[in-house]
Amino acid sequence: MKILTIHGPNLNLLGRREPEIYGSKTLDMINREIDRHGEALALATTCYQSNHEGEIIDWLQNAGKEGFSGIIINPAAFTHTSVAIRDAIAAIELPVIEVHLSNISAREDFRQKSLTAAVCRGSISGFGSTSYLVALETFKLLLKP
Repeated sequence: MKILTIHGPNLNLLGRREPEIYGSKTLDMINREIDRHGEALALATTCYQSNHEGEIIDWLQNAGKEGFSGIIINPAAFTHTSVAIRDAIAAIELPVIEVHLSNISAREDFRQKSLTAAVCRGSISGFGSTSYLVALETFKLLLKP
């Protein structure tokens, strides 16, 4: 089983951007954790990051054709603003799990509303990079062959 992880805008700045909120790990470190944990679970993992909404939508729409079984997405700021990403998630047949490093429910008012969560299979937030690993564990349970 193949799992696609999509990281949204500004996550390429992890490790130096507001570490008191997002932690000190870089995106490369998080991607290595995802790959190692996926391997331990017998899941093939691929990680992408983009600051561009259209590119994220293309990845969502093409994931099924590329043989992925599920998608983990951290839409970052697009969580609260992108109807287009929400609609792309709703339009595909693959299960999608939304993740966030911080607990968005405990953040600023404008960050507490997720436009994308309602069309995802579920959401995991507030556990730092472990949120991604919990999503992998969830897919291992959901996608039993």
